[in-house]
Amino acid sequence: MKWLRCRDSGADTWGWIEGDEAVLVDGSPFGEYRANGRRLPLASLEWLAPCQPGKMLALWNNFAASAAKNGWTKPAEPLWFLKSPNSFAAHQQPIPLPSGYDGRVAYEGELAIIISRRTRAIDASQAKASILGYSCANDVTAIELLQRDPSFPQWSRAKGFDGFGVFGPVIDTDFDPAAGNVKTTVDGRERQNYPLSDMFFSPEELVARLSHDVTLEAGDVILCGTSLGVLPMKPGAKVEVTIEGIGTLSNVYGVAAG
Repeated sequence: MKWLRCRDSGADTWGWIEGDEAVLVDGSPFGEYRANGRRLPLASLEWLAPCQPGKMLALWNNFAASAAKNGWTKPAEPLWFLKSPNSFAAHQQPIPLPSGYDGRVAYEGELAIIISRRTRAIDASQAKASILGYSCANDVTAIELLQRDPSFPQWSRAKGFDGFGVFGPVIDTDFDPAAGNVKTTVDGRERQNYPLSDMFFSPEELVARLSHDVTLEAGDVILCGTSLGVLPMKPGAKVEVTIEGIGTLSNVYGVAAG
């Protein structure tokens, strides 16, 4: 099942995809729900992020090919940071230019894990029950901020500007990441194409290990990290992250902040 959120007559609502339509529901995939009889064509949807996370945790150095190229070793444990709630953005929403930063901004196509229920201190063998499904993500980064002050790496600021935590368009509950690939294109030109099987820590391992650090809540999102091909974007660039079986997340970067 592919779950989505959209705006219907001014109200935010969940639904699932059936053919070229969204079947709208009362309730949500995190609890009880039932179809309410309304259907909307996908082509005219006002898309919202497919869930409303309390927090988004994102991985660094989780792919072997990227680590090998950059001379990094496999981490002993997942290396993660938080992205701020104001950074969350949806399919087809613009990614604003940061008002407090005028340096280079990079895309990072990634797989997103959507948590299904409150999860604390579990084993990897239990993690599948805590994963509702998967989505596409773009972990946008103000790359010159990360190490600009040598005394204090600015991960939160560099990753937390408005619109820098893009994910969607759907939550796919049947996706198998073991056979998946992430492809990122910029203005139609392929920039990333890497296998999810190259992860140091699988989705189940990530959910389990991170649940020992923080309590994960229903709707929280974990970004699995990215691999080779990360580059800066120019204002006006259309960035698309495609994971076959889930769909394509599409956004334009460089719209002036409102």
